[in-house]
Amino acid sequence: MENLKTHSKAIREMYFIVGVVATIAYRIIIIFSGSSEFWLNLCWYTGTIGFVIYFAHRFQISENRAKVIKEKQLEEKVKQIELSPEDKEAMAYVFKSLNVSTERWIYIIIFVSSALALIAGIYLDFIAK
Repeated sequence: MENLKTHSKAIREMYFIVGVVATIAYRIIIIFSGSSEFWLNLCWYTGTIGFVIYFAHRFQISENRAKVIKEKQLEEKVKQIELSPEDKEAMAYVFKSLNVSTERWIYIIIFVSSALALIAGIYLDFIAK
């Protein structure tokens, strides 16, 4: 099994900042629509590239969590631990919800659609002109 360490604080903060910058860049596109094409394109490319990076990272994290839960059989093991019934139920809920969550599909959809939009944007802005 892979090393179970999380990313360093600096890497986690970098991904957080990338996600925030991408989100803000997409939101301020409205300000530049109808005005400066340079700033409009800069915001769009910043947001799109940021989303590709951020959601690829989130997908990887989600996949790693599900893999650890499955490989270590944590859902089954939590039932055997000496905990209060409420704590067992809470832990079972967390493991179960991580395994059945559709968040990975959301990450895939956002990543793929952002990557395709980026490719189309590069083609239309730089190749087809």
